[in-house]
Amino acid sequence: MPNTEDFSPSMLLTLAFAAALVIGLALKFWLASRQIRHVAGHRASVPAAFAERIPLAAHQKAADHTITKARLGLLEMALGAAVLLGWTLLGGLDALNQALLAVLGGGMWQQLALLAAFAAISGLIDLPLSLYQTFVVEERFGFNKMTLRLWLADALKGLLVGALIGLPIAALILWLMGAAGPMWWLWAWCFWMGFNLLLMVVYPTFIAPLFNKFQPLEDESLKARVTALMQRCGFSAKGLFVMDGSRRSAHANAYFTGFGAAKRVVFYDTLLRQLAPGEVEAVLAHELGHFKHRHIIQRIVGLFAMSLAGFALLGWLSNQVWFYTGLGVRPSISLDAGVASAPNDALALLLFMLAVPVFTFFISPLFARQSRRHEFQADAYAVAQASGADLSSALLKLYEDNASTLTPDPLYVSFYYSHPPATERLARMHTPTLTP
Repeated sequence: MPNTEDFSPSMLLTLAFAAALVIGLALKFWLASRQIRHVAGHRASVPAAFAERIPLAAHQKAADHTITKARLGLLEMALGAAVLLGWTLLGGLDALNQALLAVLGGGMWQQLALLAAFAAISGLIDLPLSLYQTFVVEERFGFNKMTLRLWLADALKGLLVGALIGLPIAALILWLMGAAGPMWWLWAWCFWMGFNLLLMVVYPTFIAPLFNKFQPLEDESLKARVTALMQRCGFSAKGLFVMDGSRRSAHANAYFTGFGAAKRVVFYDTLLRQLAPGEVEAVLAHELGHFKHRHIIQRIVGLFAMSLAGFALLGWLSNQVWFYTGLGVRPSISLDAGVASAPNDALALLLFMLAVPVFTFFISPLFARQSRRHEFQADAYAVAQASGADLSSALLKLYEDNASTLTPDPLYVSFYYSHPPATERLARMHTPTLTP
């Protein structure tokens, strides 16, 4: 008979984590392989519904772009799984923690150093594939406009902003974990949510301009058209801006940013070059549809609920020795007395961030499905407020210009796509029963 020790919580967590990682990786590989085969199998001809509007060369470019990214994704998934195993069950995080304990002792500085070292090492591991994605894949398909100098400048700015914002936040959460008692997670959650709401106000004005230039929209005709649309929809914004997205990429987009009185409408300069005024209006009407249906509020509320559950779970797990040992880490806790000889809070944060995605991956299709439903609703609202023909034309241009495939694998779509495929979106737009 098996020894009861074989079924300790630590061993069960190790087995569950390893099983979820292997099954999840196998599922990801299978889905990616389906996507590659499906797109390649439909590469030779444009779908009949788009034959008169999409050139074969553009369709094949989109197929090749999708396949290339999917193949690179296979490598990223394999590397990610190997790195995750290295950090956890193979002892990488434990070795890093023990080394920093030996140098700095236990305390706040050691914990912050552990978080910073983990982030730095993870960034260095991800660096080669990130550079390859930008300067090889995106360059090959004509999308990359970044110079190495601009890339380095962005990276340095990102590091500086991350350190100036991230380290004080991490220090406060770590302090709460050690000083606020058993309910520390509730206080940490309140602070975290407050910070996220503040960031939505601060980001458009102070952070985003560090990376891009934002100029007021100068096209008076388009400005009048967009303003009239927003007035019809009962929407107000602090301003209409054009972002120099073409400095970095040929991809086009438009979005709302900010919160409350700080809301802004931002157009990529590439979008304004590619779309006619009526098409720009239709795209903006789609974005307004998200506000009309309160999708943004729903997402914020969902974020509040999920983060509250996450903090509560972390609050419980951080006190369980098996949570650490089951994931390959020796906590600074006496197993006999249950007393911590040094804080384990940074370890708990890192292990939680590493382990939770392994298990939550399996429910990601539920969130993707909800997102696609929101996109259909926003499309319906746009058709009611602007021109359905302009929205259809704009979507096709954006799919073509961004080299997005028109023939994705349906199962891959159901699992990953936050936006419906073009075929489904255009079909819904021409369905009379669709309501805004």
